[in-house]
Amino acid sequence: MTTVAVLGGGIGGLAASYYLCKSPQVTKVTHHHGATFCLSVYVSVSDMVLQSLSLCLQVIVLESSSRFGGWLWSTRRSDGAVFEHGPRGIRPAGAVGHNTLNMVDDLGLGGDILPVPYSHVASKNRYVYMNRRLHRMPSGLSGLLRTVPPFSRPLLLSVAMEMLVKKGVEEDESVHSFVSRRLGKELADIAVDSLCRGVFAGDCRKLSVRSCFPVLYDAEQRRGSLTLGMLLGSGTLLTVVLFTFLFFEFWVKISLEDGVVSADHIISALPAKALVSILPPSCQPLIQLLQDIATVTVAVVNLEYEGSILPVSGFGHLLPSSEDQALLGVVYDSVPFPQHDRTNGRTTRLTVMMGGAWFHEVFGSPDTVTEERLLARATEAVHCHLGVPTAPSWSRVSLQRDCIPQYYPGHFRRVESMRSFIRENNLSLSLIGSSYDGVSVNDVIFNGRTAVEQLLGTGV
Repeated sequence: MTTVAVLGGGIGGLAASYYLCKSPQVTKVTHHHGATFCLSVYVSVSDMVLQSLSLCLQVIVLESSSRFGGWLWSTRRSDGAVFEHGPRGIRPAGAVGHNTLNMVDDLGLGGDILPVPYSHVASKNRYVYMNRRLHRMPSGLSGLLRTVPPFSRPLLLSVAMEMLVKKGVEEDESVHSFVSRRLGKELADIAVDSLCRGVFAGDCRKLSVRSCFPVLYDAEQRRGSLTLGMLLGSGTLLTVVLFTFLFFEFWVKISLEDGVVSADHIISALPAKALVSILPPSCQPLIQLLQDIATVTVAVVNLEYEGSILPVSGFGHLLPSSEDQALLGVVYDSVPFPQHDRTNGRTTRLTVMMGGAWFHEVFGSPDTVTEERLLARATEAVHCHLGVPTAPSWSRVSLQRDCIPQYYPGHFRRVESMRSFIRENNLSLSLIGSSYDGVSVNDVIFNGRTAVEQLLGTGV
């Protein structure tokens, strides 16, 4: 029997396990969590083992904490209220979005989806807080044709002029540089700065456009223009010791606190930093590449207020870094998902996100910052931005350490080099998760599927 060990029980590891289990060759699935284990790897010099994966397959999922799900983490109170401490929804667009929906349907969870249609106020109304005011982001044709604060000119003018801009010659650049060059500095400073803080909790002046927004990069490369590209279509742990040795047979030994498990292939859904901590000196080139992937820490503060306290209705608002480095944005959870409000009495649920790329500069070390300080900063933001004078009736502070990888320019080259090292050294190791090919839930699930398809050599 061939055994595949999946390291990490977050959404990436669980998705890979799901696709492995869809293979007709799977005969057994087990899991271990809350245990420290050691790992030894012996690598085959031939393809015989991978070919044997089609015979009989066992899947083992290993998770170091006491729970599965990784950054997907919810609190459900006895009165029915639900508070998300990580991702709270998916955008079902494109191939990766449809892939997630197909998986949800296959699991029999289609009826549990809470849809937010395009006609919903949470889809139409998104705000940016700038110059101490909330500004509704332009939407629809009318929003493009007229000047809408905080912008100084109609966005359609920027779009029209973009088609005259020459194609860039660099193989990668920062998101801010890319958008400034093609659409103007104002749009980059306000809209794109805020967007990158909301999606990556990162600084658009440091993030890679090729890795963070590949659709925009491909549109310019293929059509010479974002506008034409969009119109015409653009192709789109845990303490572990890993030892690698060339031998004529391949196997993996995983020593758990309560025994030993042998496996034939590893799918690592661990964050890059966790994988760094387990690789031996012989993998120094891979270690260096993994270390180059930075991460940021985000403070997530869930708040509940009595009554209906929002001055506007929408999904929430973001802040450009020029307005407030500490505050990334506020999500109006009760607007898109009123089903998660408590069942007795009207309340308003909010989530305040803080820190990200600016966490250390604003709050200092995550080891020393107190929950009281983070809660005070979050409630102050709600008071100033939304005019809410009262204190929340319920709150919870979650410090998500190193939760979002930062794709800096050249990230795609680093990932290519990692996988080249794995191939050239015959390591039976697959890399999945948000550290490599996309940080969204959809990306992580889809990349788990891709890794399984490559491993099995067939579609699942």
